[in-house]
Amino acid sequence: MAWQLDLDPRASPAGGRGHQVFTPTLTGLGERSHLLSRDVGLDTHVADVANLMIWEDLRDIVLVGASYGGIVARHVADRMPDRIRSLVYLDAFVPENGKALFDYLPDSGESMRQLAVAHGDGWKIPPIPASVFAVNAADAAWVDRQCTMHPLSSCEAPARLSAACDGIANIGYILASGHDGPFGQFYAKARERRWWLEKLACGHDVTLDMPNELTALLLQHT
Repeated sequence: MAWQLDLDPRASPAGGRGHQVFTPTLTGLGERSHLLSRDVGLDTHVADVANLMIWEDLRDIVLVGASYGGIVARHVADRMPDRIRSLVYLDAFVPENGKALFDYLPDSGESMRQLAVAHGDGWKIPPIPASVFAVNAADAAWVDRQCTMHPLSSCEAPARLSAACDGIANIGYILASGHDGPFGQFYAKARERRWWLEKLACGHDVTLDMPNELTALLLQHT
């Protein structure tokens, strides 16, 4: 079975148990930050993951989307449901058709738009400090060093979904309960949809804070 996981690149517990793990970096982020441009957006990021699945011929996979990656994973699952064994949202945004990430923030994204104007030429969002996400103290400085600008347009793009993503047989939501974020609303919606649910008492970067516990949940449910 192949897993597509957003895991700490320094350690991969799932891979250590015999699973194949892919951790794609989205265009314009991280080591691909030199590719960031005004043309990069949600469609680009969906294509990043979809093309990985196509070119690596990945099937029967566990697709895990964390944070903004939940929007990407939801679109990929909507387009390629036949390749996905399980879909897991990890403290992630889960948009309805026609809704954008900013629609789920208390200020509808206004603060991020202002940051983009002040520090990102109007189209890039500066990194959010690790402290906002309650990242564990040992990894917080490393996270701040690794973070890069994010395309504003990807947070404003409305979801374009056919509902095929919700027809996948095994779907779950894992909530990181150790920080104050906007993700409780998606956990509540997941309960209404009768997806399996779990909570981990850690910050938003679950793959750093509790990688072994996360792996155990994925192995248990998928």
